[in-house]
Amino acid sequence: MSKRDYYEVLGVARDADEADIKKAYRRIAMKHHPDRNPDNAESEEKFKEASEAYEVLSDKEKRAAYDQFGHAATDGMGAGGFGAGGFGGGNFSDIFGDVFGDIFGGGASRQRGGPRRGADLRYTLQLDLEEAVRGTTVSIRVPALRTCGTCDGSGAKPGTSPVTCSTCHGQGQVRMQQGFFAVQQPCPACRGRGKTVKDPCPDCHGQGRVEEERTLSVKVPAGVDSGDRIRLNGEGEAGPEGGPAGDLYVEVHVRDHAIFQRDGKHLYCEVPIGFVDAALGGELEIPTLDGRVKLRVPAETQTGKLFRLRGKGIKPLRGGSEGDLLCRVVVETPVNLSNKQKELLKQFQDSLEGNGKHSPNKTRWFDGVKRFFDDMTS
Repeated sequence: MSKRDYYEVLGVARDADEADIKKAYRRIAMKHHPDRNPDNAESEEKFKEASEAYEVLSDKEKRAAYDQFGHAATDGMGAGGFGAGGFGGGNFSDIFGDVFGDIFGGGASRQRGGPRRGADLRYTLQLDLEEAVRGTTVSIRVPALRTCGTCDGSGAKPGTSPVTCSTCHGQGQVRMQQGFFAVQQPCPACRGRGKTVKDPCPDCHGQGRVEEERTLSVKVPAGVDSGDRIRLNGEGEAGPEGGPAGDLYVEVHVRDHAIFQRDGKHLYCEVPIGFVDAALGGELEIPTLDGRVKLRVPAETQTGKLFRLRGKGIKPLRGGSEGDLLCRVVVETPVNLSNKQKELLKQFQDSLEGNGKHSPNKTRWFDGVKRFFDDMTS
């Protein structure tokens, strides 16, 4: 039986790139793999056919020869090709690792890496608004896994050293054969380290790391806000097997303030004023982060009026002009009045009756209400 064209087998064009060829083979192999289709001779044949096509078309030299001479270029490849009995030598596991390594945790050619980096840590730092605006230096205590000083991270008792794992011979991985699949996984004897400890360190018990609480000084720059992070390089957890330490990220959280609310570089506050001050005007003392300032309130000021004090906000962390302080006036209704005060207010109210110019908003509102009901009845 004559062989089908390899491009036809994978369903790709003759000018398909390496990614398209790999994608096409992966789709066919996943569909027709013998482990998914037990006792299905047709699927097994299609799987072998696709694997043979992929082995040739994924290799630049073999593909060039195939494009020029066809199947004649691949006949008698020897150990590198496919014999009459199926897959040759170790080439299929190379194909498997190349195409399926991202699913099953690494291909057949994956090698054990060096010591791993330690984990990063996060610490939430609570600051008052004044501290965040002006900057400060604080001390924090952070528990973390640190390199064992007794064994210097090796995990072995002083005077001894870790030895090469006899199971994986230092590779850190072992191969497991499952039908057509050849899967590499971390060595169970050394847990992927490639070495074992016969005489553990008495302090870290062979782990190479011990838990330790350390006091660190953190310099907080002026202008930070909630959500900003300060990175302390190398102050995270120590890496296993003497690997480099991770980083510590100090995340800022600014506490609510009794007077001010912050919005970026601007500050807001509500200023309660009395009825008389709002009607006649006056001068108020306003708190700022730099001290007190005078605010002139004009006569006939209404609730909600916003006054802007330029430059009395916050200097941004990343540069730029200082923000402003925006004060919102709230006219406060008198409470706990004496009988005399109540009588005086009634007299004052009587003096206003019939003259809408004293309460223009009130007059306009009631005029609108009257028109509303008139429209409903008409």
